[in-house]
Amino acid sequence: MKQGFEAVVNFAAESHVDRSLYEPAVFLRTNIIGTQTMLDVARRNKVKRFVQVSTDEVYGSLKKTEAPFTENSPLHPSSPYSTSKASADLLVKAYEKTFGYPAIITRGTNNYGPYQFPEKVIPLFITNLLEDKPVPLYGKGTNIRDWLYVTDHCRAIDTVLRKGRPGEIYNIAGLAERNNLELTKTILKTLHKPQTLITYVKDRPGHDFRYALNISKIKRELGWQPNYEFEDGIRLTIEWYKNNRLWWQRIKTGEYLKFIKKHYG
Repeated sequence: MKQGFEAVVNFAAESHVDRSLYEPAVFLRTNIIGTQTMLDVARRNKVKRFVQVSTDEVYGSLKKTEAPFTENSPLHPSSPYSTSKASADLLVKAYEKTFGYPAIITRGTNNYGPYQFPEKVIPLFITNLLEDKPVPLYGKGTNIRDWLYVTDHCRAIDTVLRKGRPGEIYNIAGLAERNNLELTKTILKTLHKPQTLITYVKDRPGHDFRYALNISKIKRELGWQPNYEFEDGIRLTIEWYKNNRLWWQRIKTGEYLKFIKKHYG
């Protein structure tokens, strides 16, 4: 190619679930039509590899005792966000099958780490607590997520880009399941803040109970596994937000505050 590149990694997505409850159309345009547009351009320009960065949420919800999802688990999304990502995944598979286009899909669990937009739960809670403000916890805090440190996720995507087999799907997980109350207490303890700062709020509509992924395939085929233990990753994340107040304080103004007030009341 004249442009001198050989691959496209589609990180782009309208996010996250809470916002998709208010403006589903925005998510459909960005995550479905946007992916289709990128696939068309990449295929037309004979880009040799396309990696679609997806999410564990396309599989839907698990019970506490159920085995983690594998790459062969059926798609069962439950929010406008996860439905738009599942639809994008289906488009990628269609281009691979119909046009023989060399595309790969990755599905990761919840990310955390530096520079994460502070309406996501971990940076929201950290930055609120650094200002001695309460943290809004859905329901009773029993919903379970697996937490994947961002550096591990980037390393996994790079591994898939370089060594993954076209047409395949690879699950990526941190193997660090925590319910939201446990997560909140860990952040409180690390910041030496009282549990009285927890504010229990009404659960969001269609809130999936648990996400968890089986990563046997990527470990076996590509030799990837997470390096960061959750306790180390969350400590590094908290330190970053403590040391970069100016970055997030500039964000937590204006339209951001309007959304937080509308959503959490």
